[in-house]
Amino acid sequence: MLTVISPAKSLDLAPVDIRPTEPRFLTDANSLARTSRNLTLTQLKSLMSISDDLARLNRDRFRAFKDVPEADAVRPAAFAFNGDTYQGLEVRTLSEDALRWAQDHLRILSGLYGLLRPLDAIQPYRLEMGSRLKTRRGKNLYEYWGDQIANALNDEARASGADTLINCASEEYFSAANREALKLRVVTPVFMEVKAGKPKIVSFYAKRARGAMARFICENRITDPDQIKDFETGGYRFEQDLSDEERSVFIR
Repeated sequence: MLTVISPAKSLDLAPVDIRPTEPRFLTDANSLARTSRNLTLTQLKSLMSISDDLARLNRDRFRAFKDVPEADAVRPAAFAFNGDTYQGLEVRTLSEDALRWAQDHLRILSGLYGLLRPLDAIQPYRLEMGSRLKTRRGKNLYEYWGDQIANALNDEARASGADTLINCASEEYFSAANREALKLRVVTPVFMEVKAGKPKIVSFYAKRARGAMARFICENRITDPDQIKDFETGGYRFEQDLSDEERSVFIR
């Protein structure tokens, strides 16, 4: 069983005493970084819908991006990302054994790097999967990545003996895994809050819960998708009546 999560816009670049691994699609990441480096501040601001200050920050990051970076310029991906999902994952408190298991079974979808293992080395960047970055492969990143991410997930599933993918990523990112090319059964955990007597998805809590689910899977070395129903972190409970073969719904 594989699990996928989204990356984050915010980063934590504090040093980590872990030797990172090399990303699968490093050549693609370098190519996309070179394309992004040629954008003006105005183009970056429009591409990412960000402020002038953030546009300057990301222009400087792409200018500093190296095909072969120095060791102190990279961080392991799961430690570098710092959004809501990663507050739920809490990777810095995972045991060495759980982190080792995660390296084989947890994947991070990325607009720049395509598909990352938790310990894969990344340089500081921001490039959402939904960005309409024009490249030689098309008008946006979905067209750039094509079937590559789905095929990589198929390959890694075969290598680990998995036949199911637990989708803890956002729709924006999971859409990059072409479902026609993906050969795995997909189960998507859905996290809902009861508001005014009715269950509804609240984005902030759902993101954090998706990270907590990924942590739960890694801590317990889960390989049977039915076992995710035991997830109770943060007060969530599995709701059979709202679930089906493709969605496992949790409510609190």
